Amino acid sequence: MTDILLVSNMMPHIQEALEARHTLHRLYEADDKDAFLASVADKIEGVATMGKADADLIDALPSLKIIASFGVGYDGVNAAHAASRNVIATNTPDVLNDDVANMAVTLVLTCSRRFSEWERFARAGRWEKEGDPPLARAINGRKVGILGLGRIGKDIARKLDVFGCVIGYHGRSKQADQAYAFYDDLTDMARDCDFVIAICPGGDATKGIVNAQVLEALGPDGTFINVARGSVHDEDALIEALASGKLGYAGLDVFAAEPKIPEKLRALDNVTLQPHQGSATVETRRAMGDLVANNLLSFFDGKGAITPVAECADIS
Repeated sequence: MTDILLVSNMMPHIQEALEARHTLHRLYEADDKDAFLASVADKIEGVATMGKADADLIDALPSLKIIASFGVGYDGVNAAHAASRNVIATNTPDVLNDDVANMAVTLVLTCSRRFSEWERFARAGRWEKEGDPPLARAINGRKVGILGLGRIGKDIARKLDVFGCVIGYHGRSKQADQAYAFYDDLTDMARDCDFVIAICPGGDATKGIVNAQVLEALGPDGTFINVARGSVHDEDALIEALASGKLGYAGLDVFAAEPKIPEKLRALDNVTLQPHQGSATVETRRAMGDLVANNLLSFFDGKGAITPVAECADIS
């Protein structure tokens, strides 16, 4: 039996699958985590985490071979450092694509039709007192720019095609197999589109990429949607743009310092907020958990990891 460190309290079916064949050490239960880690460090060969594994943790485990992270984004896992130690890091791609794409489309519809705003209007009894609210906007024929046309970005594009949206995208390079309009400059895309949807990876390369300039280019009739990472947008610039009317609307599933949402953002009517629920369905979260467990089980059965991240793809 192999010794596996659980950094976080993970879903019961993950723990049951792993504990049936391996020994689990639950770091999250320890009062003195440093002392606990020191007591088990030498024998730990696998780590299961909800998304955090920094260089210090990796270096503290001399026998470590694999890190299995819950989630498609792995900016909280130092994958480059893991690879330098010949440690494989894995994530849970693909199984959550549909639900995250659905969240993005839902936010597009919610913001365009002002569902959140008019739900509050109706609930407060204002319809009876004030009459009908102002008209909202349709989405058919409107331009949607996708920041990051990866697996989920392509799913979003396909779904919005059905609604008659005109799709464009910005990324590191033009994709030869895609007919959608490519923008090599994000600000230009924002200026040309009614919606910008962020679904790119987090991390240093995209930190604050949706800045004041991009938001101002999107404009008072534009809407910004983020289902990627809170680090992708400049939160202070976003609040200022929404409050001043430089940006029309926003739909956010992610924030800079989750679970904290700035009070100034919560006070605004022209933003729809979700507590990072993009993949939060019973079906998808179970599938993600299965993949965490199966990455570890497959690796320790000698069959290799199922979904290694790009930095670790060449490690066997």
